[in-house]
Amino acid sequence: MPQSAFAEWMKACHDVTEGAVVVAIDGKTLRGSYCRGKGKGAIHMVSAFSAANGVVLGQVKTAEKSNEITAIPELLKLLNLQGCLVTIDAMGCQKKIATQILQKGADYLLSVKDNQPALADAFEAAFPMAKVASFEGDAYVTDEKNRGRQETRYHIVSDVTEEFQELSYEWP
Repeated sequence: MPQSAFAEWMKACHDVTEGAVVVAIDGKTLRGSYCRGKGKGAIHMVSAFSAANGVVLGQVKTAEKSNEITAIPELLKLLNLQGCLVTIDAMGCQKKIATQILQKGADYLLSVKDNQPALADAFEAAFPMAKVASFEGDAYVTDEKNRGRQETRYHIVSDVTEEFQELSYEWP
């Protein structure tokens, strides 16, 4: 299968470059891949991108009537993530996915948005904006204009409390 051959080749590249420090996993719909005449929907892929090497390490097509949550675990199986930091948007913020990343010898950075109300509320309660803006621990701020809007992101490093460990959101 070409997909597994590609993944094996990328594993070899990954090993030669002593690993990619950050591996970003994200899903994208391939523009123009649908065909109304044949009743085919657009192709949706989930890819793992090595920030250090500037290459895609692997990708998996999502099954029809599925989503990234089912494709991400399949992609993770293909990757050598030992020592990496894996980043995933809010769609991939799942206990099973986080556990799989840890089992691969990597760490993770998962996003939380309002599609997970209990977790988002817990974050807002624990880290109100006034506390985040004046955080004295490890922190970083980015400010950029993106897609026609101004975005300011506050990044902080904090211990994970037991309260956060008990929260979860599982996609239906």
